[in-house]
Order: sequence, then structure tokens, then C-alpha cells
Amino acid sequence: MSALAVEPEPTMGDGWDELVRICEETDAPEGCKVEIIEGIVTVSPPPANQHNSIAAKIHRRLIQRIPEDWNVYQTLGLALPEQSGMYIPDLAVVPEVAVDEEPGHFVPVAVVELVVEITSKWNANHDRIEKLRGYATAGVPLYLLVDRWHSGRPTATLYGEPKNGLYRVLDVVEFGREIRIPAPFDLTVDTSEFPVN
Repeated sequence: MSALAVEPEPTMGDGWDELVRICEETDAPEGCKVEIIEGIVTVSPPPANQHNSIAAKIHRRLIQRIPEDWNVYQTLGLALPEQSGMYIPDLAVVPEVAVDEEPGHFVPVAVVELVVEITSKWNANHDRIEKLRGYATAGVPLYLLVDRWHSGRPTATLYGEPKNGLYRVLDVVEFGREIRIPAPFDLTVDTSEFPVN
């Protein structure tokens, strides 16, 4: 199954509220991810077992290092209205109060401390291009891209220091090596634990 893009009909309007409504009313199969990426409602299939395994391993490491009043979320919608986007990253580290006090199905991306995206075969470029640009433009401090489908060999890339819609690459490693996530996390992720495709 590949990703399916659903473009809103012109007669339905083109505002943020209308995009959110279309996204929320999209009748996708259970387990699918419905996101708005650059103004297009996109439906992606459920991730593969290896994808979920990587997310669980990173989640476990993060939960050991974050402050008590933060949490790691796996299906949290992040709103980027200025970019006509609503992303659901594989992992998002967010202060609990921001989630507890926000009604609805998403939080503003400005409250996020770290996002983790793990590429899927069918929609890897969303994570590599559109979401990279979106998170940088929104000022998310750290973005960890675990690219299982990188040409050649799987990699993990840590982006940080967002400025003018661009990130600086803080580190990039091939699977099998460790990648360090700086303060406030101060943790090392051993990519040798990740299953390969």
C-alpha cells in the first residue's frame, strides 16, 4: 500500500480550519496516519514492524532521560498552520501541560522539544524534504531522522539549530554507530540495535 494524497476540492475553501476539517473527516482504514503536508491531506499505511521496533527503542531511551513534566508521544498531531501542515511524527517530546491543556487532536508545533521521524518505504521523502523544512521553519529545536530507506545504507541524522527555515546537521551516522542527542536530553542512541529493512 502506498501513501494516498487527498487534495481538497476548490469549492470547499482553502483555509486552515477547512484543511483541519477535511483531515479529521477523512475515513482512513484503522492504523493509517492522516496528515496535512503542504496543504494536502495525506493518508499513509500503518508502519511496518521494523519501523515500530525502532520507534519503541528510541522511546525507551528518551523516557529515561526527559524531565518528569515532559512526555514522549507516538500519535500526537502537531499543527503548523502557517505552512498548511499537520504532522503526526513517530515520536514527539512535549511538556505534558501543553498536551493536557490543549483541546482537540493536535498541539501547536511551537511546544515541541524534539521530533523523531522514521522513514517508510512509500513516503520517505515527506520526512526527508517537506517535514524537514516544516519543522525547521517552525523552530523545532531538534529533529532526528531515522532513514531506513536511505540509498546505500540506513542512516540516522540529527538536525538542530533551526534558523530561517533551515536546520544545521548536528550529526549523521550509518546504522551500527551511536548518535548523540544533546542537552536537554544528553543521551546516546545506539543504531546497531535497529533492525535493517
